[in-house]
Amino acid sequence: MPLSEILGQLFGLVALAFCIAGFANKNDDRLMVLLISANVAFALMFAFFESWTAAALTVLVIVRISLARKYQGSWPLMLAMLGVNLLVAWATWRAATDVFPLAAAILGTIGMFMLRGIPLRIVLGLAAFCWMLNNIVIGSVGGILAEAMVLVTNVITIYRLYRIRKKYPGVET
Repeated sequence: MPLSEILGQLFGLVALAFCIAGFANKNDDRLMVLLISANVAFALMFAFFESWTAAALTVLVIVRISLARKYQGSWPLMLAMLGVNLLVAWATWRAATDVFPLAAAILGTIGMFMLRGIPLRIVLGLAAFCWMLNNIVIGSVGGILAEAMVLVTNVITIYRLYRIRKKYPGVET
């Protein structure tokens, strides 16, 4: 196995650890910070696998998370980020399967800017599924495991938030 593939797998596993910690957390702010760390590792993973659309869009994910934390609900900023995502995808597009990271980036952008709590995690779960499909295409075992764990952890956290909402109807989840 070439060194670049070994490093890609390694960074996928590092991203896995950050993703589990983030999605297991019930606090949206901590989720965002941990997702930034995970996406640095994912960007490196995609670069080592030469999945350039995914790598470039993942760098934008890092920017998007930072902006969405500060400008939650900003339609103009969300639309600008969506436009930049489309432009970057167009510039780096290599194969039809690049649609997976693009779909993930679009879902994540909408979710991060417009949603909180359970709806946010549902949309991020759909984005994780798109990232998983991309990781299957490029052959990243670490990436596949990371996104599978994100999906499982996300479902568990959604259930936990739902139980809290049901038990304490006035609590915002």
